[in-house]
Amino acid sequence: MTTVYNDAASALFDLKDYQTILLGGFGLNGIPENCIAEMVRKGINGLTCVSNNAGVDDFGLGLLLHTRQIKKMISSYVGENAEFERQMLSGELEVDLVPQGTLATRIQMAGMGIPAFFTPAGYGTEIAIGKEIREFNGKKYLMEMALSGDFAIVKASKGDKYGNLVFNKTTKNFSTSMAKAGKITIAEVEQLVEPGEIGPEEIDVAGVYVNRIFQGANYEKRIERRTIAIKK
Repeated sequence: MTTVYNDAASALFDLKDYQTILLGGFGLNGIPENCIAEMVRKGINGLTCVSNNAGVDDFGLGLLLHTRQIKKMISSYVGENAEFERQMLSGELEVDLVPQGTLATRIQMAGMGIPAFFTPAGYGTEIAIGKEIREFNGKKYLMEMALSGDFAIVKASKGDKYGNLVFNKTTKNFSTSMAKAGKITIAEVEQLVEPGEIGPEEIDVAGVYVNRIFQGANYEKRIERRTIAIKK
């Protein structure tokens, strides 16, 4: 059953040190800004964060990296964050780089209750070290484990008080899977509406997966790079 909270501080009341957190969004698009800010404020440490990327130096997960609250990152793309690079190269930060499709599937499998799967991605590279290899129809595959979290924290464009969520465009890429893969799922939404105001065909994640929901505020909605085409 979904419980409505007033804000990020009340929704994250039991977040503790050394937990594994799935954080939704794609790049800086659709990240749970309010929850990340509250995690910084709470000062929790030793976190393992699972996210498509690691934010930038002064925004997103970059804020938690700056305060040294993240012990380990499990990501697929980290190229926009200089502090991430510094901590990784100095040995301060544990890093597990995962091919993007493999990362998405590992999270999906956790949400579906499937413990592991086989994929050709990464075979013959460092990614395959220590993993079980099998051959199917003459092709080599490595076994990847499902990836869940103590908490899944996502941001949706709209949600109702039953926890049904609507995500916008590319924010669906990881958030919809993460919402199903956390032991406790917390959703911050731009707009919180009454039950029945979201049509069944609009729902991306059903409320049965969402434990806590609140309406966020003051979203910056940054992008990593802005490209402007110049017409000649």
